[in-house]
Amino acid sequence: MLDAAAAAAGQIFTPPFRNVLWKTLGLTLALLALVWIGLEKLIVASLSLPYPWLTTILSLVSGAGLFIGLAFLVTPVSFLVAGFFFDELAEHVESEIDPNGVGRALPFKDATRVAVEFSAVALLVNLIALLLLLVPGVNAIAFFGANAYLFGRGYFELAALRYAAPAEVRRLRKTNELQLFVAGLIMAGMLAIPLINLLTPLFGTAFMVRIARSILQRNGYRLA
Repeated sequence: MLDAAAAAAGQIFTPPFRNVLWKTLGLTLALLALVWIGLEKLIVASLSLPYPWLTTILSLVSGAGLFIGLAFLVTPVSFLVAGFFFDELAEHVESEIDPNGVGRALPFKDATRVAVEFSAVALLVNLIALLLLLVPGVNAIAFFGANAYLFGRGYFELAALRYAAPAEVRRLRKTNELQLFVAGLIMAGMLAIPLINLLTPLFGTAFMVRIARSILQRNGYRLA
């Protein structure tokens, strides 16, 4: 698994990935910016205080709080971005590993459905983790544990569906839950590193394609 993580990290800045890098960063930043602007305006509009200076201070404090809160939105945004670019990136990874073992691209509606479903779940889970922010000891465990599960499950399904039917993908996911959780934990670790966490869709794709191929091959799938 560490070899797969190292290979995925090294692939992020290769020419095929660089072509997608700016698109994924642009879309990720745009989505986060929209959330920031919307929430900031909502908070400011609700601050109807008689003293302008107090309103300004509370606006700055709420802005700092929003900056921290955005870290909890990287996961759902990552799934949305992955839905747009996963197949394009996955094909590059599979071609590098084995040109004869490239999977089939998911229909756009199916890739979008998976991405949106996991984005919605990730949003709910991270909102709960955000509420636990002030509970020492519990917050970090909840944040990393929940996101490890989400990343491992969501990215595995996107990768494995390129080779197997949905029912088989669900079976493989359940029988390899521990491995996928550990893989997801590696991905969740990126969330703690500012700016690096914006590369999650690229790393997650390159990493999980390798993990998924390993699981499929262990279960008798001939990918070449």
